[in-house]
Amino acid sequence: MWNPFRKNPLLSEEDTLFQIECFRWLLTHFGGDDFFKGAQLILPTKEYFPTVVESKESAAQITLEHVMKYAGMENWPVTLQAQEEDPNLHVAPTLVVQNVEQNPLGTFSVNEKNEATITYNPKITANPTQMVATFAHELSHYLTGTAPEPPPGGWDNWEFATDIGATFLGFGIFQANATFNFSQHASVDAIGWQTSGGGYLTEAEHSFSLAIFLRLKDIVPEIAFPHCDTNVKGYLKRALAELEGGNVINELKEVVYVPRSL
Repeated sequence: MWNPFRKNPLLSEEDTLFQIECFRWLLTHFGGDDFFKGAQLILPTKEYFPTVVESKESAAQITLEHVMKYAGMENWPVTLQAQEEDPNLHVAPTLVVQNVEQNPLGTFSVNEKNEATITYNPKITANPTQMVATFAHELSHYLTGTAPEPPPGGWDNWEFATDIGATFLGFGIFQANATFNFSQHASVDAIGWQTSGGGYLTEAEHSFSLAIFLRLKDIVPEIAFPHCDTNVKGYLKRALAELEGGNVINELKEVVYVPRSL
């Protein structure tokens, strides 16, 4: 019987299945004790990111070092490089340049020795949440690129799987909160606003990934709620409720970890 008060599932059936299969893939190749005993839910607090910095460069470098440590990748060889500053689009009080390509928030590359280079847009140093999310995403690239088989759906889905991988590493709150940003700007001759986003998944998709992570790690959701943006908190509650109604988490906990050969 049709129920007008019944909510639709948070994600489509296809997107839900992709999330589950991505976690199955991640647990197969990067799970075991590294995940169940080592991974933790990283919070946007001074406990996790206590350092006071004096420059954009030091902010980026120290933040990356913290993210690498929490990801269990502090000994992986990574070089960090700043990109060129984005062009100033506001060139006069009533003149704004349109259709100018902006630099990406971050990029990842690796050489033949498996040494990585991560670049970052200097503007993210003004947004600690975006900076942590960006570095977590690029480190997830580094990690998942060592998998012996492609993510669900093939390497064309790698960016989406990489976003889920960043949550798998413990940075789901940052990933979800950084998905949509609203900011206002003002000067003596102008006032305005802009939106920006990061990553490849939606807020709802990031929240679903975070819900899976919390359930797999048996973390009380109330630890996460105070640090989630309003939309994310709502999505997360819905995702947690949906997971309660099935056997997905138990099935994922039974995935056999297959250590990769280095």
